[in-house]
Amino acid sequence: MTEHGIAVVGAGIIGCLVAREIAARSPGTAVTVLERDAVAAGASRRSAGLFLLKGGSERAQRMSSYSHGYYTDLRRSHPGLPIYPVGVTAVADPRDEDQVIGRYLPSAAPEPVDGRPAGPAGALALPRGARAWRIGGGHYCDVPRLTQELAALLRPRVTFAEGVAVTGLVPGGGDGDPDITVECGTGARLTAAAVVLTPGPWLVAPAWRDLIAPLRLRVKRIAALHIALPPGPGDEVVMFDSDDAFLLPLGYRGHWLFSYSCPEWDVDPDSLGSGLTAAHLSQAQAVLRRYSPVLAGSCAGGRTFCDAYSPGAEPVVAPLDEAGRIVFAGAAGGSGYRLGPAIAAEAADLLANRSEGAISDPHRV
Repeated sequence: MTEHGIAVVGAGIIGCLVAREIAARSPGTAVTVLERDAVAAGASRRSAGLFLLKGGSERAQRMSSYSHGYYTDLRRSHPGLPIYPVGVTAVADPRDEDQVIGRYLPSAAPEPVDGRPAGPAGALALPRGARAWRIGGGHYCDVPRLTQELAALLRPRVTFAEGVAVTGLVPGGGDGDPDITVECGTGARLTAAAVVLTPGPWLVAPAWRDLIAPLRLRVKRIAALHIALPPGPGDEVVMFDSDDAFLLPLGYRGHWLFSYSCPEWDVDPDSLGSGLTAAHLSQAQAVLRRYSPVLAGSCAGGRTFCDAYSPGAEPVVAPLDEAGRIVFAGAAGGSGYRLGPAIAAEAADLLANRSEGAISDPHRV
């Protein structure tokens, strides 16, 4: 396998964006992406793909703004990619107005609007006293398809090793050897100058469990319901900001998606094949019923998986060893697509700042 380049572990949306960032900054650097399954087969396969100009902290807002520009340029340069602009209406209790406005970037230009938000078949109504704002800069994406298409575009420059699990990360053996040996389940070994870990919710894999543990990350379930009503061409995303939930018109799939905050922590991503439960339906319907009893009764299926979350509720991009040769990038809390470009840029910046960095021309997020 390729030696002395950069190894990226994980071929979800973040891993592919990291590989793309490294390849763009330093075309002469060999990049290998290792994936235990297939490209976009993990958390990215279940992503809702909603993008909003939004962030709960200065860094998160900066990352959101950067990623917005990145996706705008990507869509302009590759117009066939599955990125779809969409209008957004945010609904919230008026007592939360300052918090709502504060979370959206000024470039999203939140403006108060009157009347009910556009929703499935006009079935939404504002609760008594609620207010609505029009939010700019939104889009949604078919994330698994985008990830696969990015990988296809990268393959002439980047090596993808699918079905290859990483079983060990072994630092250099002394005598000035700075490289890391990446051991694979196939028996192959890759010698890399640096490794970027983008494992999504797979935090406890033996190869990196002890390295990641000091970050105090946790894994939380993410659940969403599908509403079997076809979106219309002018339908918009409806954000229920006071409830941390949203309705998304998935035009490319022909139905609506309702995402809510599922309060289920410390789950194992390898044991979530059982699908939605009655409790998930009940939790989601209790939120949606406040806005539309009709839609709450129309939810019969959906999707569920999980993601890694940080104590600070924003992505983590951090070195895991003293030399800065092993970098973790993730814990995006369900925002891996939305903030992925900025996460990738931060990871590449960390590699560039090593004393013997292999990445050239770093740019700051």
